[in-house]
Amino acid sequence: MALARFVRQAKRPHRVCVKMTAVAILGMCFIFVWSMFSASPSAAVTSQRSSFSDINEPVPDETEGGSSGTGLKKNEPERTELSGESNKLKFESDSEKKDEKKLDGSVTLAANGNNATNIDKKEEADEGKEGVDEEAKENHGSEGSENKEAEKEKEEGQVGGNDKEETVDREGEANEDVEADGDWAVTVEEEPVEKVEDESGGSKFTGKKKKRKGPLFDPKAQYTWKLCSTKSKHNYIPCIDNEGGTGRLQSYRHRERSCPRTSPMCLIPLPGQGYSSPVPWPESKWKVLYKNVAHPKLAAFIKRHSWVVESGEYLMFPQNQSEFKGGVSHYLESVEGMVPDIEWGKNIRVVLDMGCTDVSFGAFLLDKDVLTLLLGLKDDLVDLAQVALERGFPAVVSPFGSRRLPFPSGVFDAIHCGGCNIAWHSNEGRLLLEMNRILRPGGYFVLSSKHDSVEDEEEITTLTASICWNILAHKTDEISEVGVKIYQKPESNNIYELRRKKNPPICKEDEKPDAAWYVPMKTCLHTIPAAIEERGTEWPEEWPKRLNTFPDWLEIREKLIADTERWKAIVNKSYLTGMGIDWSNVHNILDMKSIYGGFAAALSDQKVWVMNVVPVHAPDTLPIIYERGLIGIYHDWCESFGTYPRSYDLLHADHMFSRLKNRCKQPVGIVVEMDRILRPGGWAIIRDKVEILDPLEGILRSMHWEIRMTFAQDKEGIMCAQKTIWRP
Repeated sequence: MALARFVRQAKRPHRVCVKMTAVAILGMCFIFVWSMFSASPSAAVTSQRSSFSDINEPVPDETEGGSSGTGLKKNEPERTELSGESNKLKFESDSEKKDEKKLDGSVTLAANGNNATNIDKKEEADEGKEGVDEEAKENHGSEGSENKEAEKEKEEGQVGGNDKEETVDREGEANEDVEADGDWAVTVEEEPVEKVEDESGGSKFTGKKKKRKGPLFDPKAQYTWKLCSTKSKHNYIPCIDNEGGTGRLQSYRHRERSCPRTSPMCLIPLPGQGYSSPVPWPESKWKVLYKNVAHPKLAAFIKRHSWVVESGEYLMFPQNQSEFKGGVSHYLESVEGMVPDIEWGKNIRVVLDMGCTDVSFGAFLLDKDVLTLLLGLKDDLVDLAQVALERGFPAVVSPFGSRRLPFPSGVFDAIHCGGCNIAWHSNEGRLLLEMNRILRPGGYFVLSSKHDSVEDEEEITTLTASICWNILAHKTDEISEVGVKIYQKPESNNIYELRRKKNPPICKEDEKPDAAWYVPMKTCLHTIPAAIEERGTEWPEEWPKRLNTFPDWLEIREKLIADTERWKAIVNKSYLTGMGIDWSNVHNILDMKSIYGGFAAALSDQKVWVMNVVPVHAPDTLPIIYERGLIGIYHDWCESFGTYPRSYDLLHADHMFSRLKNRCKQPVGIVVEMDRILRPGGWAIIRDKVEILDPLEGILRSMHWEIRMTFAQDKEGIMCAQKTIWRP
């Protein structure tokens, strides 16, 4: 009754408020009835939130290493054959996609989606140590370059003094002894995922992702290879040879180092007439197989020079024959006679020979315990670096135009230019200023030529005087008919202050003398170290005492001693006897990631030489290597090395791959580069994480390398492989 009366009142005119009240009451009644016959909304909301919570939370680990990635075994057997089926470390992918990707048409990769492995942080921190601490640090990369990874790690210690410099794509590696066990994978640096509340009260993602790690080599990749098709054919040097341009291009070499955008994923063919094992040392000093070093312009070069003779299948190098009349022995004796302070093999141990035309200079000095590094200047007519390497002498190929050479400052005891035809006075004398940078304070510059013009003589004299080089001797030898000048670099800064004209000027303090990788040459003079704790204030001890005598500026003597003893034990107890390597056929060795030169020092009694490579992203320990009387070079293994194919008998890589992190876009390209520079029949010793060695073994087998030995213990492994003559 009451409801009916209310309805009648609502029908009366001018009762708008009553009508609206009625609508509201009816609406509330409808909502009440609907709620009685429907599911509880709170339950639905709770279920929805639980679903989002499950998505955001990490998947529970089924194994100690995580179920979505690689299951790392806690208890490894003491001896493991990596090639054995039961002992191989198995990699799992979060995705089961079967699509395949092609890398430059030569490598087939199974697309794995997200194949990153999440390793427990605590497990990484607790893993064992690799060996001697690599605290020494002197950055040696490109000046002013930004750190692309934006990852800053605490770096302990220095390589003497305060020589801190920026590097190209540098990663902190001060505590590499701890990192060694945990850093086997490429680290993909990404910022954490960030959620922001929106206006509706919900949340949205900003697009930033969390850090994650993935294997360096794709464990599901399948590799097929093809031969490189390049103008240089079997002599191809990717960062030196110019594959662009037209057929009319006279020079097929770059004026400066210029690498392909992507690493070559093809194998270098063998010489057209075939390839045979090189003549063993020391016989190779006097003859090499011609077909192994065949070059389009080599035949014409041989006809114009008497110190190299073609005899059947060999190139012969008669003893004591050289560009200099009277022989190289007479030439070197005359140099010693001109400057008695020069004692080859004693105070002069490390020498740079510019031009690499006549190898006899370095060959003769090697008998006197002088280690001469021959620098091939990529000149099509006189670059005989390949012949030098085939004969068994240290050599690298590098352009020499506007960028610094990949060496530290003040490391060479002497530099020799014997008819190298370099215009030292051009471009404000920057080429000679580069020699001044890498020459040790008090070091010697030996310049010899046959026919210098009067103008060139005057310009060289003016230039050397402006940089305060003291001319110790100037003589034209009657027998060799060669004019020889011997200069000496100053040992202190006092003489710079006495110059009337301050040209070239003194370099600014932020001009770092050791920055050498892709750094332009400077037209200024770097100051000479003066404080006793600085490197370069004292001349090293005479050889061989120099090898194991560490100067005052080194603050890490104990680590150097420990590193030396460690490598001596490894080489004597394992490498020389337990690898199955025929060391009688090993002479040219490349240490792909050297620290203090301990590996090279351990082989000092063997009839070999070692090129020590200090990666540009690692602590700069190359000055220590030179201080010990050894040789080395800076390099970035994401690029091709400056040498000819088939240059080395043995490659040594100690935790090199595990240090690459996310530097290289195509890590497999490093293995391809190893195949390029290693001779058929040559050996590779690789020490690294088992997780790296397992897929690496598959890559080497795809190239038909023979795996001679594998061993693993506590997640660390070692593999010895031998390259075969197979080509696709």
